[in-house]
Amino acid sequence: MTSAQDRAPQAPQPGVPWAGRPRRADLICWFGIAASGLYALAIIPVRPLLIGRHPVLLELLTGSMTSIVTAGAFARVGQVPLFLAVVSAVPGMIMFDPFFWWAGRRWGRGLLLIFAGRSRRGGRLVARAEKYGRRLGWLGVVFAYYLPIPAALLFVVAGWTGMRLVTFVLLDVVAALLWIGLLTGLGYYLGQDAVDVARAISHYGLWISIALVAGVIVTQSVRGRRAPAAADAD
Repeated sequence: MTSAQDRAPQAPQPGVPWAGRPRRADLICWFGIAASGLYALAIIPVRPLLIGRHPVLLELLTGSMTSIVTAGAFARVGQVPLFLAVVSAVPGMIMFDPFFWWAGRRWGRGLLLIFAGRSRRGGRLVARAEKYGRRLGWLGVVFAYYLPIPAALLFVVAGWTGMRLVTFVLLDVVAALLWIGLLTGLGYYLGQDAVDVARAISHYGLWISIALVAGVIVTQSVRGRRAPAAADAD
């Protein structure tokens, strides 16, 4: 027989959005979100090398703004089909988005609170995400890249408020295409000037990659030293 104490819900553990022992789905979802951050860091050295040589490949791998604008510029000078410049960025932009939707479905506001942390700025971002996500509904996903908050937070709210996965993925693709179309158009307008800049970056890509990696290491080291100091101050 289970006592009332045994049936009482457990409080979430510090630093994770679930309560009690994590289930397999919790770990998979958590790993997917962590993998998105690790992937973004791992791809940093490759960006300068590809931006002026294979912008479409960089789009496919990252869906980054710079790669999309550059691909649009390459399309302007006839080196990349315009259709390919648009569609290639979709997988790179949305590959990890379903994990954020799933996180919202599983943990709801718990994940938003982790994103917010102890900072006031984080708290304001979460408040905005809840506001826009609840008021706009499916439009919040479609225009996620145009709103003044991280799109991932809106995807969490979409899962939290009960949006179906198929609906979310379809809307996410539409949102990505709207954003990609704008950036590709910008690159197409810039044309040869943007191509020249991208090629110059790739020409010095090795040194730029080394500088970027060094910058990441220094930044993470500084943050790691500040965290214990902040904890001691609290």
